[in-house]
Amino acid sequence: MATHTTTTVVTTAVHRGPAPRPGRRRPGLLTRLRTDRAFLLLAVPGLVLILVFHYVPLLGNVIAFQDYQPFIPITEAPWVGFDNFSVIFDGDPAFLNALTNTLVISFLQIVVVFPIPIALALLLDSLASEKVRRFVQSVVYLPHFMSWVIVVAVFQSMLSNTGLLNNLITDAGGSPVNIIGDPELFRTLVTSQVIWKDTGWSTILFVAALSQVDHTLYEASEVDGASRLRQLWHVTLPGIRGVVVLVLILRLGDVLSVGFEQIVLQMGAVGPTASEVLDTYVYNNGILNGEWGTSAAVGLVKGVVGLALILIANKVAHLIGENGIYQR
Repeated sequence: MATHTTTTVVTTAVHRGPAPRPGRRRPGLLTRLRTDRAFLLLAVPGLVLILVFHYVPLLGNVIAFQDYQPFIPITEAPWVGFDNFSVIFDGDPAFLNALTNTLVISFLQIVVVFPIPIALALLLDSLASEKVRRFVQSVVYLPHFMSWVIVVAVFQSMLSNTGLLNNLITDAGGSPVNIIGDPELFRTLVTSQVIWKDTGWSTILFVAALSQVDHTLYEASEVDGASRLRQLWHVTLPGIRGVVVLVLILRLGDVLSVGFEQIVLQMGAVGPTASEVLDTYVYNNGILNGEWGTSAAVGLVKGVVGLALILIANKVAHLIGENGIYQR
């Protein structure tokens, strides 16, 4: 939906003005460039930013096929072919552990975290009072603007051995519960942190989508005797299905990225066996251990897999009648 809307806005900007009459010649490229030069000039800084910081650095992926060291120019680094990919193809235990943790945490975040913003958006949309709705929105949006350092510190102050929760338990005569340092609870902990931090912000798209649902459909369904649950199932959810599919496709593209800062801040409490993910694996091997080629190889494969998942999911979206991130 976001991509489609952006495309519509850009198309409208470039082809503004009355549509050409049948038989009239369409304005040439130079004429359109002169007409829309203000819009094009405004887009230049953004394009330069994307090119310099996103696309040009992609050329550095060549070190995945080299024995690269920072003090040697890339053009002079020895070429080693696919040797750096051996940790993937040969099943290096550390890599497999990081991959397993990544997939499990991503699965939890898709199955558990993804539906919650939709439910929250439906709840906000059902509130009759506009003031109450805005107040709730403001409260649930706030955690998104906190850094992961603050979020982790808040959870530690609440759930550590000397935190608020354990103080209440010990005051009641119970034994402290080791939540922060328990490897078995780490995946649940990071999933809970994501829910608290990002659920409110993620509802923005769904709240906007709900505002675009045709209200005459609700009136017609009421005339037909449909209950609120029937309206939700047959009117509301189909009305926002396109946005849900789009967000899910984009989330699948990041399925191998589960939050570097959040994980690395808490690795020391539970150890790498429970907390190592692909992002921290790349950091620990590349930056700390100097295995730049291996880290680049893992990062390159992660990007290729993410791209493949987006293309496959977008194809599935087309099969079910949705536009996805781009039309057929």
